[in-house]
Formats: sequence, C-alpha cells, structure tokens
Amino acid sequence: MSTRKLRFGFVLHGVGAGWGDWRHEAAVTDASVNFNFYREQAQLAEQAKFEFLFVADSVHITERSSPHYLNRFEPLTILSALAAVTSRIGLVGTVTASYSEPYTVARQFASLDHISGGRAGWNVVTSWLDGSARNYGRGEHYAHDLRYRLAAEHLQVVQGLWDSWEDDALVRDKASGQFIDPSKLHRLDHKGEFFSVEGPLNIARSRQGQPVIFQAGASEDGKQFAAGHADAIFFHADTIEEAQAYYRDVKARVAAAGRQPDQVALLPGIRPIVGRTAEEAEHKYQQAASLVPIENALAALARPFDDHDFSVYPLDEAFPELGEIGRNSQQSSSDHIKQVARDKGWTLRQVAHWHAAPKRTFVGSAEQVADEIERWFDHGAADGFNFFEALPNSSLKDFAELVVPILQARGLWRSEYEADTFRGNLGLPVPENRYTRQRRAAPAQAAAQQALTPAEEAVETGGAVTA
Repeated sequence: MSTRKLRFGFVLHGVGAGWGDWRHEAAVTDASVNFNFYREQAQLAEQAKFEFLFVADSVHITERSSPHYLNRFEPLTILSALAAVTSRIGLVGTVTASYSEPYTVARQFASLDHISGGRAGWNVVTSWLDGSARNYGRGEHYAHDLRYRLAAEHLQVVQGLWDSWEDDALVRDKASGQFIDPSKLHRLDHKGEFFSVEGPLNIARSRQGQPVIFQAGASEDGKQFAAGHADAIFFHADTIEEAQAYYRDVKARVAAAGRQPDQVALLPGIRPIVGRTAEEAEHKYQQAASLVPIENALAALARPFDDHDFSVYPLDEAFPELGEIGRNSQQSSSDHIKQVARDKGWTLRQVAHWHAAPKRTFVGSAEQVADEIERWFDHGAADGFNFFEALPNSSLKDFAELVVPILQARGLWRSEYEADTFRGNLGLPVPENRYTRQRRAAPAQAAAQQALTPAEEAVETGGAVTA
C-alpha cells in the first residue's frame, strides 16, 4: 500500500469549462449562478475525499467569452457560502494580484479562512486579458515581466499582513478588562515598488496560520514565481512526457529556491471521461466532442490569444502566422498552440478542434482511467490532478463512484481526511508567525552577541576595533 497519496482538486465550473457544454442534456443551464448546484457538487467532492474545491476567475469578458465566464459567482463569495455546507474539503479561489489591493485580498482570504475553520487557499494570478486593464482604470495592460514583479510584492504584502497578530495576542480577559496584548499586534509598514501598506490587518490568523498558496506557472517568469512561493502548482500537459519534463524542471527550481520539493504539489489539469466499459467511455467522449462546433472551437482558441478573432482566417488553410499576438496575454499557452500547429502541420480547423475537445489521455473504463492516473503519479509526472468535468453534471459522479474506490484499494486515495484544516490534509506545517519567531530568536541572538570578542563583534557589525 502506498504511503504517498494523490492530491485531487475539483473545479467548480458551473455550466462547463467549454463553450458548448451547457447544451448537453444533463446540463443545468443556470449552474454558474445556482447555489444549490454548487452545494451538491461540493458535498459530492467532499464525500469522495477530494483535497479541495477550486474556483477559477478572470476580470474581463466579451460577448464571445464562454457561457460560464459570462455569468458566474465571484470566487470568495461562493466559497464562503460553501464553507457553511462542507467541513473538511479545502476552498481555493482565484484572485488577481494585478488588479486587487493587498490589504483587501488579505482581509478577504483571512475571513474565508476563519469562516471555514482553516480551509482557505489563494490561487495567485496575474491577469492576462488586455481588457482587464480597462475595467480597472488603466489605459494599458501590465507587461508580462512586470506582472510577476508586481505579484511577488503583492504576495509578500498579503502574507505580511496575515502575520499582523501573533497567535496569543488576543487576551480577551473579562476580569482584567484586557482585550489584546498590544505588544503582539504589528504594523507592516511596507513601502515597495508597487504598494505602500501600513497595516496591521483587522483580523487575526486562523487555525492553519495562513491560507495555502496556489499558482499556475507555465512561462519562465511564472515557473520561477511558483517555485519560490506556491504550496501547490497547476499546470497543463497533453502527454505524460510533457508532464514529466515540467515536473522535473519545477521540482528542481523549488529545491534551488531552498524549499522542500516534496512539500510542493504539482497538479496538471485533466478532464476524465469514465465508462463502465471502454465502449461506454468512447460514446461519452463523442458526446463531449459533438458539443463543440467550429465557431465555439474558434472562440475557445481565441482565449489564450487575448480573444483574438480567428474567424477572419480560412479554416482549411495552414494555421495563421500570428507574430506577437498572445505574447503579453497567456504566453505559455499561446506559444504551445503555435508550436503544435507548426509541428503537426495542421490547418486552423484542426488546431481549433484539437484545442477545444477533451484529450483522450484519461478516457476509458474505470480501470483504464485509474491505471493512467497511477502511471502519471508513479512516474514523476504529477502529485495529483485538478479535475475539470468533461460532461456537465455527470463526470464527477462517474469518477467518484467508479474510479475513486479503485484508487482507494490501491492505497493511492485517502479513505478519510487526516485533519480538519487544509494544511493538515496537505501535510503542510502551520507557518510560524514571523514576529513570534523573531521574539523567540531574540534571546539567543543577544546571548551570541554578548559572547563575541571585540574583534569578532567588529566583523559581525561591520565596525572597527578601538583600543
């Protein structure tokens, strides 16, 4: 029996991740703003012992955006509501560092962390759609490299604010009338390239110390940022070989950043299609593929290219030369699509259908899908997966009923949650409050300073020895 367990997230994606999913006979057409639908999915994922629920987000739409993105809940609002109807599963939401103030983000996630009893996670993103800037009073979008500098400082500020209160700062002594120990409440006084934040935050730390940090790093800047800061990293790979290359690269970057690679989970996104037989799975796959007519496939393809209009090109000629289009939006995805088109010699129609349709890697009988998951897990391609439904309102049920029991029997999937906080279930330690750590280290540092000879003290302080 394996001691290492799969880490699985489930993506709450309402009417579906694609453009045509809502047309499926089982789809709930208002699912993206239907709390009862989300509650049922959340509770089913928790019953199956998934690691976390995930809500993706962006802050710009056009009339060509996918149906789910056109009309949906804001992440922290729906996750706070779901916190009240779940008890163990993690709650991860996307909030952009590009167009959100650190103090507000720190306060919102700390609130979710308390509401849920220590189950919050933040997916830190840098907005890549050019229109996002116009929704927040900016004339133009941040350049790619600038976005990650801003995100690093944003995260630094948020995590600093989360440590405003030492864990024993709230005395709450009715007899003496002392509510707080003021020596254990700290201002941040941050002044940086992008942000100036005084603090302190007006909410204390939760039972898990700080929310868990997620990131989706694919570009060079993104991978470096994720390796240095994230507890879990989302990524995309079409094949096990692509996943293995990414896994090796990022785990090495995590180690180079002085962190423990086995404490950072790498989670590729998958859209499993499971049948009781391989034939049933194939039938479901054809159903899913049929929901993506070419106009929808072109709209899906446009997304990583900053909603570029592909309808102006001939469908059955070579994939168009796009120059720098996509370089300042979802750079890694747009570069990958261009590379696949070149390598395969595909037409625009072929590229669009390939990009929009579910991949066949995790399509099959329950045993076949479980085998493929285990292969990726055991061969250095993944620590778990981020699960997108391929067929609305059915893929999660099929997976929970058919695949999870097989993985549990193989010792790869938990039978019960190990803890009642998100960090506890991930096997991550509670981060010590930085001011408590400084306070604890101060006596030892003072003692070491007193033990220095005059010459050693001069070296330590950069001063000179005087007679």
